[in-house]
Amino acid sequence: MRALAVHRYALCAVAGTLVCGAAAGADLNIGSKRFTESYILGEILTEAAQSAGEATVVHRQGLGNTAIVLGALTQGSIDIYPEYTGTIAKEILKLDAVPPLAELNAKLAAMGLAVAVPLGFNNTYALAMRAEDARASGIARLSDLKSHPELKLGLSQEFIGRADGWPGLKRAYDLPYQTPRGLDHGLAYEAIAGHQVDAIDIYSTDAKIDKYGLTVLSDDRNYFPRYDAVLLYRADLPQRLPRTWAALRRLEGQIDDASMRRMNAEAELGGKSFVAVAREFLAQKAAGGSAGQPTSIAPSAKAPAGGTQTAADSGFWQKLFGPDFARLTLEHLLLVFVSLAASIALGIPLGILAARRPASEGLILGATGVVQTVPALALLAFLIPLTGHIGAIPAFIALALYALLPIVRNTHAALTQIARGMKQAAQSLGLQSGTILRYIELPLGAPTILAGIKTSAVINVGTATIAAFIGAGGYGERIVTGLALNDHAMLLAGAIPAAALALLIEAAFRLGERWLVPAGLRLSQKGAQEPRGG
Repeated sequence: MRALAVHRYALCAVAGTLVCGAAAGADLNIGSKRFTESYILGEILTEAAQSAGEATVVHRQGLGNTAIVLGALTQGSIDIYPEYTGTIAKEILKLDAVPPLAELNAKLAAMGLAVAVPLGFNNTYALAMRAEDARASGIARLSDLKSHPELKLGLSQEFIGRADGWPGLKRAYDLPYQTPRGLDHGLAYEAIAGHQVDAIDIYSTDAKIDKYGLTVLSDDRNYFPRYDAVLLYRADLPQRLPRTWAALRRLEGQIDDASMRRMNAEAELGGKSFVAVAREFLAQKAAGGSAGQPTSIAPSAKAPAGGTQTAADSGFWQKLFGPDFARLTLEHLLLVFVSLAASIALGIPLGILAARRPASEGLILGATGVVQTVPALALLAFLIPLTGHIGAIPAFIALALYALLPIVRNTHAALTQIARGMKQAAQSLGLQSGTILRYIELPLGAPTILAGIKTSAVINVGTATIAAFIGAGGYGERIVTGLALNDHAMLLAGAIPAAALALLIEAAFRLGERWLVPAGLRLSQKGAQEPRGG
């Protein structure tokens, strides 16, 4: 079942066809955010849903922050994901307090969403310091921080931007700190252990609190609301997939704080895969739960056995050439070259227009330059509601836009640098403008135009890794997972193939120039570049 799910997902993500969309009625797309706990909960939902045998289940994991995963849910790209009541109330609905589920549902109805199935644990925000520093400075409560303006904070990007995060916390406790630069949550623990920062934001179920000997500061003014884990889903899900929904409802109250902290530790400290952690939890519940505990939430027997391999059991080379290597390579190549083809098809005509029509030059070059200034993740997040999809479609559009500037600029430069006398000579022979462009200007400008295309291709290889934050696949999947687990080997297993691919593309373009650029032109350019002897 899982193999079929992955296969169907790959087809939909790569092709983005209407056929896949039409068949989506029998699919269940589960989302998760980009941190360990959300990955694990997403896998638990996946295993439980597969056990119902009603739908093809796909886990679209690591979809970035709340804005991205919520956009995917409201647009129908996913059907359900694990969320927290505090986040729903404060971040999604912009409420001052966290009301009961019935009130949350009344307000979510206008968005076509609903919330249910409290999983049983509360994962609230908190700030933590190194225990020895907290003792030495006499800091035990958040209010104590006001007397220590010398401390350096390391806060996650999402915590800094959330309404229930840093802005409100600073006001509530009148803290004397400027807003710090954002620090990825997966890297924050190493940063505080290395004394690069003095306090970080944490989740109360984080596995690394004890490992790094941190003291969690008491929220003495009760600023942070409860973040009870629940399921946020599209309102039509229970009617569309009733058996699957019944299986998911059986998870209610099954995960307490200690269980969640233990599962996080198994993934982050014990090196187990998210799939293995989820299966072991469900197997334990099925075997050792209460007498009335249903067994239908046990792990799906059809899932591939390879998912139980732990990170601790596999070294860097096993991660690098793992069973997902071929799939990730294919996805990354498609992301790079399909978007590059679109950029070439659009960029070369724009470059020609800018060269032929000087009045349009400023607008065309300026617009393509502005696109490059937009942060990649922000552009991807913007394209989700615009296209109504997550995954390949917005990723292709974003990559195509990013690749435009080098192609447009180089095409424009190549054509404007051709000597006017050469074009006048061709006109004197009676050649039309289109013929001159095709047989004289473009061949003469080919080396410069190819250099722009090569630059865009190499840039796209690196930028395509960001597409994993919206479920588009590619080598970025490993980088996202490595960040969530602070697993350097996994990070390298994603970064090294991307770097190698960039080098291969560079070499391929060098070889391509040998048959795309006329031999005489290559020789004349080479002769022009050689130093003159005295």
